[in-house]
Amino acid sequence: MHRAILRGARVLVLEDESLIALDIEQVCRDFGAGDVVVARTVDGAEGEALAGAFDIVVLDLMLAGHSTVGFASRLSARGIPFVFTTGYSDVEPMLGDLAGAQVVEKPFLTETLVTAIAAALERR
Repeated sequence: MHRAILRGARVLVLEDESLIALDIEQVCRDFGAGDVVVARTVDGAEGEALAGAFDIVVLDLMLAGHSTVGFASRLSARGIPFVFTTGYSDVEPMLGDLAGAQVVEKPFLTETLVTAIAAALERR
């Protein structure tokens, strides 16, 4: 896998687990992302994200026990790509209209996450 596959991408990581957030941030940087911002809540990043400040959003399906599907729907409506990460196994029923969205299961392999992010960026 090419180390610059995410070259210059502006990435928002929405993750409430600090170690996982740091891991995703480092993976994105290692593969060429230009700017990576980590947020712990949707409220803390929604305005910038929906305004197009990021090329892609990597978001935990459940933040502090709350689904991020509604936020992902708003991203989708604006044409902003996203990738879900989750520790849950059977997520299709949770996704509703977003069935078929990119979902990376935790714990994830670096290659799996980077491939999902790159694929979402290409579909943009």
